[in-house]
Amino acid sequence: MSVIIVLIAVSLTVAVAFLISFLWAVRSGQYEDDYTPSVRMLFDNEAPEKNTPEEK
Repeated sequence: MSVIIVLIAVSLTVAVAFLISFLWAVRSGQYEDDYTPSVRMLFDNEAPEKNTPEEK
């Protein structure tokens, strides 16, 4: 019987930890932009500029 109490306590602790981490992610703006990731693959990636040595 004491094992069930320990398992319930551990599961509640894990659930509260996940709830706190989810609320922290929402408040920090993790889920603000839900449109851009879905269309990011449609935009062309620009080639990075190459650093060429200046001619003298």
